[in-house]
Amino acid sequence: MMAIEHEQLERSGLTRYVPPKGDFEGFRDEDHYREKLKEWGLSSAKEAKREFLFKERNYQRVVKIKGFETYGKSVEFNTLVIEFQDGNLSCIHPAFLKEMQASSFGKESMLQVEEKDFSTPEQSAVTQGKEDKPEPKPESKKPKATKPKKEKEPKIELPADKVHFTASVKQFALTYNPFNEENDEVVVLENVQIIQEPPIELGLAWCSHSKTLKKFELAPGDMLEFDGKVAKKKLAKGKDVEVEFLVDAAVLYKVNNPSKIVKS
Repeated sequence: MMAIEHEQLERSGLTRYVPPKGDFEGFRDEDHYREKLKEWGLSSAKEAKREFLFKERNYQRVVKIKGFETYGKSVEFNTLVIEFQDGNLSCIHPAFLKEMQASSFGKESMLQVEEKDFSTPEQSAVTQGKEDKPEPKPESKKPKATKPKKEKEPKIELPADKVHFTASVKQFALTYNPFNEENDEVVVLENVQIIQEPPIELGLAWCSHSKTLKKFELAPGDMLEFDGKVAKKKLAKGKDVEVEFLVDAAVLYKVNNPSKIVKS
């Protein structure tokens, strides 16, 4: 159990805990912990931050991140599992914990958005004027020719478990990360195939250009085999980047934590 170093910050009786449902994912090593913090926008420093503040309206407590849970149809979202200094575990959304670190937290939460009337007085006056006038009778129009409906592409059922992939490197790209307000480097893959019976053709996919991948000194055209999990998560464009780091097609799938990588 973690020793209580800041007893004056502890308010165990006032905190409403949301414990994890069961087993949750921990961090493989220091690099994995640092990589996940950067993904959540909680720390981009070389030495990853260890302690964070959990704030309520009239008190605050010190917590550490012990791991995370995944959710969503393709397990592409995370919920953090944090540990308080009294040993209690609770779950929290990464964006909410990030917001708690701001000195202005509590004044206006970004997770509580009010519904506001954005119409101007001039727009209101125009609207009232239109309501006062009787609407003209609609003229009879010829029925429009119905257009043939486009056939929908078959929906791909993504496996929830880790699977084996083959792919080739298409290019490197930059994607904007709203959590740390920076561009992250990614690897764009093409001819992505999930090896199973029957195999699943994904086309394009992307993954983070992690330290593990950088060791392989990848180049466009390299053929790869690896294990990993796939989620439906569209690659966002980079902010203010050169053309060579933009992708000329939509990339709809993300490969998480590729491992057992073989380059040929």
